[in-house]
This record gives sequence, structure tokens and C-alpha cells, in this order.
Amino acid sequence: MWKDLDISLEKAVSMKDMPAEENLGFGRYFTDHMFLMEWNRDRGWNNAKISPYTSFSMDPASTVLHYGQAIFEGLKAYRGKDDQIYLFRPEDNFKRMNKAAVRMSMPRFPVDQMLKALKGLVYLDRRWVPSAQGASLYLRPTMIGVDPFLGLRPADNYLFYIIMRPVGAYYAEGFSPTRICVCTDYVRAVRGGVGDVKTAGNYAASMLASEQAVERGCTQVLWLDACERRYVEEVGTSNIFFFINDKLITPPLSGSILGGITRDSVIKLAQSWGIEVEERPVAIDEVLEASQSATLQESFATGTAAVISPVGELLYQDVSYQINKGQTGPLAVRLYEELQAIQYGRKKDPFGWRVKVG
Repeated sequence: MWKDLDISLEKAVSMKDMPAEENLGFGRYFTDHMFLMEWNRDRGWNNAKISPYTSFSMDPASTVLHYGQAIFEGLKAYRGKDDQIYLFRPEDNFKRMNKAAVRMSMPRFPVDQMLKALKGLVYLDRRWVPSAQGASLYLRPTMIGVDPFLGLRPADNYLFYIIMRPVGAYYAEGFSPTRICVCTDYVRAVRGGVGDVKTAGNYAASMLASEQAVERGCTQVLWLDACERRYVEEVGTSNIFFFINDKLITPPLSGSILGGITRDSVIKLAQSWGIEVEERPVAIDEVLEASQSATLQESFATGTAAVISPVGELLYQDVSYQINKGQTGPLAVRLYEELQAIQYGRKKDPFGWRVKVG
């Protein structure tokens, strides 16, 4: 379907100063190099290259700025024992990105060749993969429409690029439960829309509700469905799980929820341990009743950034509902430690998720 891409390499003449690993934060520094390639209707994908990290110019009329043709992914590279670098399920990220491309009327790309390009980029900038406990190199593949044209139609020209940044441990001060605000004023997505793809507008539209949640002393928003405002969908930009009566329950991928890579990994891990997993609609009333009756044993969110984020309290219509007395549950801890051990190469990977770099 695609011709082989010739990827050129231009190494940076001078390397950036490395930040101290204890001061990495999340997203303040970027590596020495980036990957770029272009697409147009006549040539398809072309001009693929790894080059020094730099800014690029864009016409003020570019499609992405006016009509939102922008998709992206987020994944990480990890430094394991003996300095071996690993990626975690990168092929699944690229497959999900291609699904988003179809939904946003953008061109798909060859997954195998993008995986090769990603591994080459990470290996070239391998000195940027932190060695500190819990730290990693965050990778951001992105595609945008760049036609200098005002008019509602798919672009004829696109730019695909990958940038990378080192990030510190998400739980630098401990694996602590979060307080979540159930949002009833706004919705994240509706079936038939774009909630199940990773497109930029979804994130911009979530910011107001997130700001209001913080003002109410919460960390994030628990989104409900758009039609009835009754069924739980996502938490912030992550998937949500509830452990009720020894069953792990999560909302189904019914068209308005992003199918998280970590979500799928948690489901497969839990099932391999003999835990019953249900993917079904979860009403907010069911969750609150389970909290009051103490049958809600624990709850947590899943995503690339935090991996597992325990939920200790829900705020719904100004009433607070505690989960597991506000403490992190043992299942969340076990899942977090197991996933981290696989990602960093400390344990065997029975699922074939880990990909070596170099």
C-alpha cells in the first residue's frame, strides 16, 4: 500500500545541556532531534527525515489552525537494567493513530516504517532517557493539516512529526489517591463524534471543566455520557475502573470513549490473575451506592502519564463520597507495580508488549 520510505539523517552540530533528573517535571525540556515527514496527494508520504529539534513555519491559513485537523499520540521510552531502552506497545499507539486519521479525513501511514523511524529517533537521543526511578522519555507523534486554504475540506498537504521530552516520576511524592469532581454541566463526547480518537479539539474542550474542578478542590473531572448524564465515561483524559464486589468494572468502548493502551493492558493483566472483568455501562448512581455500602473496594484511572491513578473521593452535586476510606487499594498498587516492572524490563513480559530499542 505504501512504498518504502527513505529516511535521511541530519545530526545536531551541538547538543543541548542535559537537565538534572530531579528537576525534569513534565514537558519543560525537549531532546536534540525530531522526526518529520510530509504528505501530499500527488506524492504520498515523502521527505522523511530525522533532524535537529527546531521550530517550523506555518501559513496563517493552515488547515489545522482553522478546522482542527490535528491528531496525536503519547507513549514512553524506558531505561531498564544494563541501560537497555524499551518502548511499551508502540505498534498499538500507531494503529490507534491511523484510526484517528481515518476519522479526521487524514492520510494513514505505514505502521511498520513509523515504528522503525521511532526506534531510530529514540536510539539517536538515548542519552535523554532518564535513569531515575519512575522517570521516562515521553514521545509525541503528531499529524496536522498544513494547507494554506480557507474552506472546509480535507487538506491536500500534511505534516507528521515526532518530538520527545524527558519526564520525571509522576508520583514523586508518593502514590496518593485523588479527589475527582463528577461533571454535570459539560460533556466530553457523544457517540458518533470524535471522543474515541485522540484529536486536539477534545482536549481544548475539556479545559474549562478541569479548571472548575480544581477550583472546587479536585484533581480531575469524571465525565458522564452526553445523552442522559447518567453513565460514567472517562476521568480527565484517562479511562476509569471500579472494583466492586471483587469484580473489576470499566465502561465499554461504545464510540465516545478513547480506547486506552493502558486500559487494555490492565484488563489483560487482571484477567491473567483470575480477576473477573466486566466492560459494561456503569451508572453514577451505582458507583455512589457502592461507595455508601462499602462494596466499592477501590477505583483508579489508567493512562500513559500516570499509568495507574487511584481515586479516593468523588464529589457529586456538592456531596463527597469516599472510596476505600480515601486510601489507595491493593489492586491499584499491584497493577501499577506489575506494569512498571514490565515497562522497565524488571520482569518477564508474557504478553509481548515490550519492544527493545537498539
